[in-house]
Amino acid sequence: MNKTICAVLALLCALCLMLTACNGRDGQPVATETPREQGESFAEGVEDKDFSTLHTPGSQEAAYAYQAFFLPAVDGISQPYVGDTMPYYEDGTYYIYYLKEGGDSYNHSIYLATTRDFLTYTEYNDPIIESSRGGGQDGWAGTGSIVKVKDEYLFFYTGHASSDTYEYMEKVMLARGTTPTQLEKVEDWDITPPAEIGQKRDFRDPQAYYDEEKDTITLTVTASQDGVARILKYTLSGDLSTITYDGVIFTNTAGNFWNLECSDTFKLGDKYYLTYSAQDDTLWYAMSDTPYGPYGEATRLDGKLFYAAKHVESPDGAFMVGWARRSESPSSTSEVSGWAGNLAVQKIVQKENGELMLAPVESIVNQYTKRRHLNVEEDTVTVQAGARFNYTDVFTAFESFLLKGKLTYTGKGCFGLAFDYNGQAGKYKLITLDPTAQKLQLQFNEGSTLITEAGVQLEAGKEYAFTYIQEGSVGIFYLDDVSLTVRLYGVSGKPIRLYAENNVVNFTDLREYTK
Repeated sequence: MNKTICAVLALLCALCLMLTACNGRDGQPVATETPREQGESFAEGVEDKDFSTLHTPGSQEAAYAYQAFFLPAVDGISQPYVGDTMPYYEDGTYYIYYLKEGGDSYNHSIYLATTRDFLTYTEYNDPIIESSRGGGQDGWAGTGSIVKVKDEYLFFYTGHASSDTYEYMEKVMLARGTTPTQLEKVEDWDITPPAEIGQKRDFRDPQAYYDEEKDTITLTVTASQDGVARILKYTLSGDLSTITYDGVIFTNTAGNFWNLECSDTFKLGDKYYLTYSAQDDTLWYAMSDTPYGPYGEATRLDGKLFYAAKHVESPDGAFMVGWARRSESPSSTSEVSGWAGNLAVQKIVQKENGELMLAPVESIVNQYTKRRHLNVEEDTVTVQAGARFNYTDVFTAFESFLLKGKLTYTGKGCFGLAFDYNGQAGKYKLITLDPTAQKLQLQFNEGSTLITEAGVQLEAGKEYAFTYIQEGSVGIFYLDDVSLTVRLYGVSGKPIRLYAENNVVNFTDLREYTK
């Protein structure tokens, strides 16, 4: 056999090998997408929960195994929910006290779940502080906080009277103990609203801080004066024998809010911060150069579905711990307005100018290690649309997943993620970026029903990075320095599409991961 024939045969063999690599067993072409991250491989044959027989949003919700977005265990046939959170950290453990709504909880008593990583939680079955079943000043237990003073734990909480026959509808009350998991109510100790504020009804959510050097406890309390929402400050001696009212440290000037719930104060770097959830609104923060003010104008964080969040610090950083709002009915396509929901945690990041932003928790992100194939062959998708919505099927809504990518746009119309609800485009649930309104929004019914929104700065031609995490029906979307918590019932096992209208949007480096 001459050299020419040998060379031809070698070339034919090489071509056969190339064709085999590029085609499946049935001879059809297969995806040639190659992971860009070094050492990353696609997940093959990974079992996922089958949602094909779960036809209703309620049946899907009942099937979820929540972990990072903690939900209390079902009590009989009743699903309890996480209300206002009161986080505390000690020796590697985060103690997340919360008002438990429903189930075996009497008048949303205070319960506890602990975690070391925000991924898995240990739930305590019995209440830490139970609302008084016989009625009284704490017929309803309300939000508070725990602080360690020397060798004792002091839990200041709201006592909301069981009827309006009491002189004070709300007082600050106290429980104490030698461990953070076993506390006893203290009789005949309370703080009543100061006469200066001229009302006896709204006086709640005490947040305590201990100064070891001075042996004093600083207590902030939310209240109103002359019909204006305010935050008050007290100084208590370490032995609780003296209580001094220091006056108002913050007065609401943004919006017509009658209460600033779950206030918290803390220091990051050389700045001091005050956070609160404005009644029926969002999480806000104000900044100061000195402790307890004076504060500048308040700014919103996230949207209405991330509520009652307070901060907690550990060697791993500073975090906001709150709850993700739920719908009154999972089948509703018009509201997400129910009180209490799933536990939600986001990391606090301080920008160079002192402003705050919320970011994904690293431990939550790092659990998503299985890269999934997209529903398109490439990791770059351009969506071009006129006045009508244009959709491209790209991702799949697994029980728990993470999406990431980058985007640029050139027009003025909306774009984002579209979640299939019932196979009809008119019912799609959208996470929308609106350049004209400068908003990041959650919309139902293909954009006709606004659920929640956050302000965002968008500029045509500029590249943005996004990350989206969803577990069960709870999701949080991050675009650079903005976050939006969402609730998406009934979308599991269905496509997630990229969409646009009156715009040209280029999505690149698209990835989807599961655990």
